[in-house]
Amino acid sequence: MTNSTGTRAAIDLEALTAPASGVEDYLERYLDERALPGNLREATKYAALAPGKRMRPLLVLYSCRAVGGEMEAAMAPAAAIEMIHAFSLVHDDLPAMDDDDLRRGRPTLHVKTNEAMAILAGDALMGLAFEMLMTRVSDAELARAVLGELAAGTNDMVAGQVYDTLPDFEEGIEPLERLKAIHRHKTGALIRASCRMGAMMGGADAGRLASITAYGEAIGLMFQVVDDLLDVTQTTEHLGKTAGKDIDQDKLTYPSVLGLDGTRGEVRRLSELAHASLEGFGEAARPLRDLCDYMSIRTN
Repeated sequence: MTNSTGTRAAIDLEALTAPASGVEDYLERYLDERALPGNLREATKYAALAPGKRMRPLLVLYSCRAVGGEMEAAMAPAAAIEMIHAFSLVHDDLPAMDDDDLRRGRPTLHVKTNEAMAILAGDALMGLAFEMLMTRVSDAELARAVLGELAAGTNDMVAGQVYDTLPDFEEGIEPLERLKAIHRHKTGALIRASCRMGAMMGGADAGRLASITAYGEAIGLMFQVVDDLLDVTQTTEHLGKTAGKDIDQDKLTYPSVLGLDGTRGEVRRLSELAHASLEGFGEAARPLRDLCDYMSIRTN
């Protein structure tokens, strides 16, 4: 959001993230009402309701609002995308994957409970996300569309994890192109799906859906580029997760390919691209612009 001097106005982060509490309440009610073994319910709630920024649910809600919809109409996909995100984090932290003990400032789920429960809780969260959409979106055609988006985003995210941890690239692909493929799948896919599902719930026409998609693709890549930057510039205590793991595991990252200055330049480029994608949306898209600005300068 720019002011009269041509600079971006300060972001009221508390107001911007306020709708996240509604998503958390919706999600908690759903998990409490769904028949589950008690220990599985507690494990899914520990993962899905852990302290967090709720960026993906907010993108669902604000994308719906940007195209003229009511945010309340997008509550089910907002909660569903958070369950998918939580499932991905639980499995990402497992000993067979990143083997992390800390997530969002708390013990990871397999440390809090055990490895078997973490695997099963992650599985449950993925299935429950799709069940929620099927049962809570009453328009059959719309439900089919958003289910397709969530499925594609989830599968692309899994592919991104493979690109990142078990890479299978064709020979001759440059490191930067490999890196873009990893990030667009591993992180960008769910962010893109968040924006598209929200726009669909708001009744977006083809043109507006294309613009929201372009915005989602830009911030999806930007989000992970910033994550790469934070991994080498912030402490474990500040991040709430283990810092420096990318270096320890010799992972391909933007700082390792472009350096710190080049990485910061890429963040600026993607932020500008996201803003340009929202031209013509007016005041209704201000929260999306503010989320872009916040994500570009976040420190954890």
